[in-house]
Order: sequence, then C-alpha cells, then structure tokens
Amino acid sequence: MDERRGALPGARVVVGVTGSVAAYKAAVLVSDLVKQGARVDVLLTPSGRQFVTETTFRSLTDGLVAWDAFDPSAGRLAHIEVAHAADLMAVVPASANTLANLAHGSADTLVTLAALSCTAPVMVAPAMEAAMWQHPATQRNVATLRGDGVHIAGPAEGRHASGAAGPGRMLEPEQLLGHMRMLLGRSGDLAGRRVVVTAGGTREPVDAVRTLGNRSSGKMGIAIARAARDRGARVTLVSTADPIADGAGIEQRAVATAADMLRETSAACDGADLLLMAAAVADFRPAEPAAGKLHRADGVAAIALEANPDIVATIGGAAGEQRPKVVVAFAAETEELVTRAREKLEHKGVDLIAANLVGAGAAGERSPGEGAGGFGGDQGQLTILGRRGEPQELPLLPKEQAAHVLLDRAAALL
Repeated sequence: MDERRGALPGARVVVGVTGSVAAYKAAVLVSDLVKQGARVDVLLTPSGRQFVTETTFRSLTDGLVAWDAFDPSAGRLAHIEVAHAADLMAVVPASANTLANLAHGSADTLVTLAALSCTAPVMVAPAMEAAMWQHPATQRNVATLRGDGVHIAGPAEGRHASGAAGPGRMLEPEQLLGHMRMLLGRSGDLAGRRVVVTAGGTREPVDAVRTLGNRSSGKMGIAIARAARDRGARVTLVSTADPIADGAGIEQRAVATAADMLRETSAACDGADLLLMAAAVADFRPAEPAAGKLHRADGVAAIALEANPDIVATIGGAAGEQRPKVVVAFAAETEELVTRAREKLEHKGVDLIAANLVGAGAAGERSPGEGAGGFGGDQGQLTILGRRGEPQELPLLPKEQAAHVLLDRAAALL
C-alpha cells in the first residue's frame, strides 16, 4: 500500500526567497517540503542572498538553486523551465519591494521573472515591518495581486526585527505548508464537496475545574480533515483539540461537551456531502455539575450520571438537508471489534464504520488507551465496515494515510 498520499508527495514546488530577515524560515520550509516528498527548486533575489546563501539551500534540496538569470551554470532559461514545470510557486518571504514588482509586472530578479512565467498557482507570504505593510501603496499592491489570482498567505501579528510589534510578520513554515497543501489539492477528487469532520474527546463538567472525559487526542479526526482539504474539499472541523497550525482551508469550530458538538456539527452538516465522526463522544455526563469546586475535605462526592445525546444516531438518522449524503462513524472498542462495529452500523443509520481497538489489545500499545494503534498515537489500525461486503482490515498506518484510505471508501459512495 502506497503510504505517500496527499498534496505534496511528487509535487514540483518553486520557492522564491527575497530580502527579509524572515528568509531563514524559507530554509525550514524547503526542508519540510522535501521531507514530505515534494521536488523543490529555489530561486533567490540578490538581496535574499544576503540573508541565506545558496549553499544552505543546496544542502536541503536536490533541485535547482539559482539567483542570477545570466548564470550559465544554472542552465539556459532556468527561470522559464522551472516555472513551467511547477505545480506551485511560493515567494517566501515576500518583501514589500517584491510585492510591488509583482503587482506591476516588473521582472528585475530571477524570482519575479519566474513568477511572471508561472502558469501554476502562485502564493506569496508577506514579511515586513507593520508600517510598511499598512502603507496604502502596499495595500494597493496586495489588492492588485489578489485580483490577479495570487494567493496571499498572511501576514500575522507579532514581533518584528526592530523589536516593534504589529501586522506584517511572516507566517511560520507549518502554517505556510497548510496554505500550499490547500492550493496543490484544490483540483482533487473532492473538489467542490463540503466535508464535516469531528475530532477529539468531549469533556463534561463535573465541577468548576474538573471534567469527565477520555484519552482521545483528536489526531485521527485532524488527519481526516487535512486529507480532505488536500483533496480539494471545503472542510469544517468540529473539535475539542487545540487549533491546528497548518489549517489553511479548514474552518475550525472549537467545542467542549457532547451538547456543544451536536449543535455545531448539526449546523455544519446543512448541505454537506460527507460527515466523518471521528470524535470520541462521552456516553454520559454528570446530571448536576457542581457550581464550585468539590473539595476532598467534604468527602467523596456521589456523582449521578445521565446519558448524552447520541450524535451519530441523531445525524445519521436525520432526513433531508440535515443528513449529509454519506455519513461515516467511528467505533473505538476494547473487544469484539467487528461484532460491535457491525451493530452500530445497523442501528445508527450510517453508511460506513471505521473501527479500531483501543486499550491493551491495540497494536503496539504499552498501556490502555495509548500507543501506536489507539488514542494518542501517530498511527492507526482501522477496520472499515460498509453495508455490503466483507470488513476491510487495514495494516497499521500513519493516521493521515489511513484517512486517505477511508476517504477513498467514502468518496466512492458519493
């Protein structure tokens, strides 16, 4: 089974580096792109070379590294060749001067020459002092670039090289990867589809400071959201986990309790094509949470529980626009995996069930609920059950790879 799935493996990416102290982050980005399977060519402006040299980039990529359009060692018309071969060009960082040149069609560096020649999507990551970013001329240039179809990634608020703070700080490499994956995947097999994903373990209040929860990290749901985004879908992630940094193209809605998750998921599902409910939702909640903190000195509290709403059954059994075309549920079990998963498939009105063992029986685990095959791990071992056919038992895979296999099954039903 091919484990290199997603938007980046095999993609040809041109990274243009211009004159900004943020250029050091471009080296990190190039390294991350190569690690994720992309073929990376690097073009620098003369001022960009003042911050990071070609030697650094040549140690990170086997692709072309060049800065001089007239350097014969770079190859004849290198900027044209790499621009035409590219699946994406990213100018990282994009200085105010480079934004102005791109907006006005000025081709005075190898980076701007390539950008003007590139027929693939072009992304720029602005990096400059706040006053420069906010200047009307810069804002006009950015508006022009947006009108030309250039994707503007950032900037963020933060501290600048001068010590001042404000808008204009370049996004971090992880954030930029999210933007690049979104752009590379926008013509994928889920393009135009609306996908809703739930993730994480719900937390039900016991008192003012404690909750009743589970060990779910949200990693499986997050992997599904990323994979769907990389295949062109418009994704809404309803999650109890922390926001994901590379979440460009993913609408993230934070929730805590099962009631929160039902409300937000139901709202997101209106008109959706696909729902994948990877969240571990608590079956029960304290019937009467304490308004303040429970204290040991007051004795052991007797906590009465009541049932939470069944989100899977509520949405899976809904009619009309409130039910997505395809609904996928998850079943985390400690025993009798296939039997219990099939019972849920039959009684909850869903189209697919992705089941996995957690606890001491899960693959590679050392303690209940943790490890490679269960909650918290970076790998997952799913068994996928549909309404017809035999269960599909997957090997232990990175969770994002398992997510792609699950999306293959779901997309076939669409």
